[in-house]
Amino acid sequence: MNKALIIQTAFLGDVILATPVVSELKRIYPDISIDFLVKKGNEELLANHPSINKTYTFNKSTGKLRAILSLTKTFRSNRYDLVINLQRYGSSGLLTVLSGGKETRGFGKNPFSFLYHIKKTHQIGDGTHEVERNLSLITDLGAQKLVRPSINPTAEHAKAIKHLTGESFICLAPASVWFTKQLPVHKWVELIEKQPTNQVIYLIGGPSDFNLCEDIKNQVGSSSVFNLAGQLSLLESAVLIQHASRAYVNDSGPLHLASAVNTPTTAFFCSTTPDFGFGPLADEAVVVQYEKTLNCKPCGLHGHKSCPEGHFRCGNDIKI
Repeated sequence: MNKALIIQTAFLGDVILATPVVSELKRIYPDISIDFLVKKGNEELLANHPSINKTYTFNKSTGKLRAILSLTKTFRSNRYDLVINLQRYGSSGLLTVLSGGKETRGFGKNPFSFLYHIKKTHQIGDGTHEVERNLSLITDLGAQKLVRPSINPTAEHAKAIKHLTGESFICLAPASVWFTKQLPVHKWVELIEKQPTNQVIYLIGGPSDFNLCEDIKNQVGSSSVFNLAGQLSLLESAVLIQHASRAYVNDSGPLHLASAVNTPTTAFFCSTTPDFGFGPLADEAVVVQYEKTLNCKPCGLHGHKSCPEGHFRCGNDIKI
């Protein structure tokens, strides 16, 4: 097998959890050339990855059909021996089918999976990790069952944040795309107030998370808490997490960054559950959830913009 394409055009965390497929293909076929397709904005995650030849981006802002046609032309000219689609939505399935790959693989949930050469079941809720589900697409080729994700920050990324790593610190990533996946602000404040008074704490996230982090910082009122939201790139954030004594995260992208760099992790699961398969994979990891049974938990795979029941007990009542 000479050339392969992997497609994962979902969120940041999904791309990170796809990297074991890259590393296993490279282990099984040392001379294989692997390309990867991601959603525009996630390409930095795969920069400098030693096992990836080229990263393509699916930029829907120019028009979904136009993007599909352009990528199809490129992929067909590349003449892939294997195309693996890890995404379950229609556009990725269409790209897989039109890619011209000699063999196509993916999950049966994709509406175009009936045209794949090989398709596998993608079952959520039985405790199987997403990495295991992804690797199930190539177990017949000799892939291991569970492999830690990998990302590859450079020395330049480390240099950029060197001034932040001179003393012991912890990282808190308080934001999430979904409100009900996000530990409430008062709980983050409580967590910080339980730390030693001189503990350096970095609040991290994207530019849109600045106000949330600033609110937490202001409520604590400590000179040891620093709001870094929007100041670091994804890979700089990964290096910072790597040097942290511990990362505190929601069920969101930073959780998987922590897994990829194997940092001790405490992961808060509010409306979702690790049984969905997106729990931490660091060697030392703790999952924290509301201790009692709630009939409304989990209320969905991706969370909601607000609590459907109005009380948000799965977040508000978590014990710190």
